[in-house]
Amino acid sequence: MCGIAGIFDPQGGHVTREAVEAMAVALTHRGPDDGGVFVSGPVGLGHRRLSIIDVASGRQPMVSDDGRLALVFNGEIYNYRALREVLVDKGHRFKTSSDTEVILNAYREYGETCVQHLRGMFAFALWDGDKREVLLARDRLGIKPLYYAWDGRRLLFGSEIKAIIQDPGVSRDVDPLALDEYLSYLYVPGPRSIFKSIRKLRPGHVLRVSSRGIEEKQYWDLLFHPVDGRSEEACAEGLREKLRESVGLHLMSEVPLGAFLSGGVDSTAVVGTMAELMDRPVVTASIGFSDARFDELAYARLAASHFRTEAFERTIEAHAAELIDRLVWFYDEPFADSSMVPTYQVSEVARQRVTVALSGDGGDENFAGYRRYRFDVLENRLRAWIPAGVRRSVVGPLARVYPNPAWLPQPLRGKTLLTNLSRSAERGYFNTMTWCSAETKKRLYRPAFKRDVGGYDAFAVMEGYFARTSGWDPLSRIQYVDFKTYLVDDILTKVDRASMAHGLEVRVPLLDHEFVEYAAAIPPRFHLQGGQGKALFKRALRDLVPQPILDRPKMGFGVPLAAWFRGELKGLFEERVLARSSFVNEWLDTETIRGWWGQHQRGTRDYAFSLWSILILESWARKFLGARP
Repeated sequence: MCGIAGIFDPQGGHVTREAVEAMAVALTHRGPDDGGVFVSGPVGLGHRRLSIIDVASGRQPMVSDDGRLALVFNGEIYNYRALREVLVDKGHRFKTSSDTEVILNAYREYGETCVQHLRGMFAFALWDGDKREVLLARDRLGIKPLYYAWDGRRLLFGSEIKAIIQDPGVSRDVDPLALDEYLSYLYVPGPRSIFKSIRKLRPGHVLRVSSRGIEEKQYWDLLFHPVDGRSEEACAEGLREKLRESVGLHLMSEVPLGAFLSGGVDSTAVVGTMAELMDRPVVTASIGFSDARFDELAYARLAASHFRTEAFERTIEAHAAELIDRLVWFYDEPFADSSMVPTYQVSEVARQRVTVALSGDGGDENFAGYRRYRFDVLENRLRAWIPAGVRRSVVGPLARVYPNPAWLPQPLRGKTLLTNLSRSAERGYFNTMTWCSAETKKRLYRPAFKRDVGGYDAFAVMEGYFARTSGWDPLSRIQYVDFKTYLVDDILTKVDRASMAHGLEVRVPLLDHEFVEYAAAIPPRFHLQGGQGKALFKRALRDLVPQPILDRPKMGFGVPLAAWFRGELKGLFEERVLARSSFVNEWLDTETIRGWWGQHQRGTRDYAFSLWSILILESWARKFLGARP
């Protein structure tokens, strides 16, 4: 696991070693063990290394014997040994035992289609001196990040934005559409970044850069094509086999390896499978909270005891006020998933014992574990039952006057349901997944920012992905959209930045692409049963995971945001956001924010997520846009 960065001038301009070194140094936290730079005329590649595989000889940048190819690579290729044998049979020679050299020779053999042969998580940049081209590639699911800036003349790239903006020629102008998307989703969805000049390379894509310009191609997509004719039991048995295969591949390491253990179904399944496959106790890291509403430690202890792990745990207070500035630096962009706080902290606990940790991320997307999936299926049934005219003329107006759900007991909170039913299935899911409605934006956005945003609709992030799924069953459609948006730019971004901040590699066996493809072929009716999600996955795990964990209700990695804003975050918010010189004052109406703040302090409304997104935005701007006078 590493950090990569570099510069390429296809017109032949000279790249300096100092410029590339500055970019690489900005990524030292991702690779604290070693670093290297390759510069040759118009190209420079920088690398920071966290040594995991072939610790002795796998240094980067790696240059081919003939000097034609140079590579920097972030990630792990889990099938590299098998692929190496194939390449040896084809006449390729190897000097190291690293997966990096396997990529280098796979490119020599297959060209840019080498990515089709790689099983793992990766982002890499490869210089082909004969073709005078640079190839950027990102893994199928987007587990590893890759950003780039292209101004029509020069390419700059990096694992994180902070590497790219070391170059003074890169503009830090904020993209108003990206900011609008952030306020909608609480993260910036790809391919945009918060800066106009910088983009994210999309998962499952390669980008070829030469004197002819840039060309981006998709090399993989996830298709939900259920295979009928198999029994539920057969699907469960096959799933268990694929889980063992994937976890087994993810265990390769020359350094200490362990796992995150929350006590949820997904992390417990991964730890249990590790325990079956390893000849020593699994090292597990867990955290608990003093607030019982958010504490899962009892279930983590149950799993740790059941599998006899070498368990390490810590009960913590969140201390969000102390962490905010550190977090916004590591995340580079405004990012307001509040679970980044405990993710950062569990990564810290794990790194004290291991260098590699497996996690259970991806289980909810694969097996319909989120509650919103069950609700969406219900909404689609109701849409089919209620005539479209009635939904528009009756349900829509009723949704607009229905009280805000925060005012009412849980059983009476129906505003979201009514709003969703009045819209198309696609628009309904968009409403479920966003935090700032068009009506709220009208009040919140300053006139100048409204003009900058124009008529842009953040639904565009999802719209294209929904279009690809026309004709699919409703559950598969929203799973696909989540894989392309929420999973990659929220969940995986959260885990990558929080873990790499501590020099910890996190692997996600439930997102091995062959495992994901197997899950996508399972009939949706096997996932949702009796009003519950993950039915088939739990069936596959019934002789592995303790029954109390299988039966427990889902619990997110949550934090007490509402209480924080009446406690430890109160002063910080008032000092930063409500100040006249705040950055957010340029984009957002502070009187509207003051109104929300007052209601939240009085306890009449819960604006915690909105306030958190605004506090993060202000803190990010102070870190990346410069100090206020």
